[in-house]
Amino acid sequence: MRILVTGGSGYIGSHTTLQLIAAGHEVVIADNFSRSKPSVLGRLEALAGTAIKYHVVDLTDRAATDRLFAQGAFDAVVHFAGLKAVGESVAQPLEYYSNNLGSTLSLLAAMRAHGVAKLVFSSSATVYGEDAPVPMQESFPTSATNPYGWTKVMQEQILRDVAAADPNIRIALLRYFNPVGSHASGTIGEDPHGVPNNLMPLLAQIAVGRRDALQLYGQDYPTPDGTARRDYLHVEDLAAGHVAALDRLGETAEPVSTWNLGTGTPTSVLEMVSAFAEASGREIPTVDAPRRPGDIADSYADPAKARTELGWVAARSIHDMCADTWRWQSQNPDGFPDE
Repeated sequence: MRILVTGGSGYIGSHTTLQLIAAGHEVVIADNFSRSKPSVLGRLEALAGTAIKYHVVDLTDRAATDRLFAQGAFDAVVHFAGLKAVGESVAQPLEYYSNNLGSTLSLLAAMRAHGVAKLVFSSSATVYGEDAPVPMQESFPTSATNPYGWTKVMQEQILRDVAAADPNIRIALLRYFNPVGSHASGTIGEDPHGVPNNLMPLLAQIAVGRRDALQLYGQDYPTPDGTARRDYLHVEDLAAGHVAALDRLGETAEPVSTWNLGTGTPTSVLEMVSAFAEASGREIPTVDAPRRPGDIADSYADPAKARTELGWVAARSIHDMCADTWRWQSQNPDGFPDE
């Protein structure tokens, strides 16, 4: 298929682009590079061994998005584009609602106008809110604790409503847990905009000398070591989940399918600190800090539905995640070059 990958130069989008190409698909990237760098494109082409078409497009611009589709002849869309920093969303809610909802509405309008009926959507485990029991299952009600999470809840609802109105539409909602790691080559990886919001890039930047110490936000959670636990999965496993979901959309009669993408096994903050120190050979200093509002003790997936329906299993270990992240960060201490 000819697939439009929105946000294809970003962290998850870039890894998924490579796997889509490896699976035989033709990929076209659309990105405005607001949170990524154009220099990733040359690296993707080198890894893929082929030229990759891309368009610099802001998807909130409906006219520009429609022009993209008018010349694209796309068979499907994988939609990653969007703002994703939780703390920033609390400080800038209007920007998050405007960008994330606006880009999806624009995209859906262009898809309808040009007869594109398949969409794989980048959702998040944040849609389970703070009161969901673990392991989290796709049938649970949705909620959120911050504007970023609410944009995911709202986008999921918009997509369900659109699919209900059009019998041809097929949509996959992929609820990610905590993507980490990088391509095994160390050529592409996670390059956060500003101060990282997530644990793994913080560990990598401490190990490489860009930051001094890790803040341990809460040491009294009801977990074995007192620190919060999360379901970390390798970005390469996550990318494979997108390929599997896209394949499944060609077979399912369901207008909307929802799948968790996670390992089903939680890892605590201190366990990850220890694993990263071992993989990098570097000390990771920590500093105790109070809990952050909205943080929960445990968050991990029940991945059984994806295993049964997609034949997808997260295969890589915590050691793999840390070793691959360190390879990327040590080879690219400042992330991707600006040019």
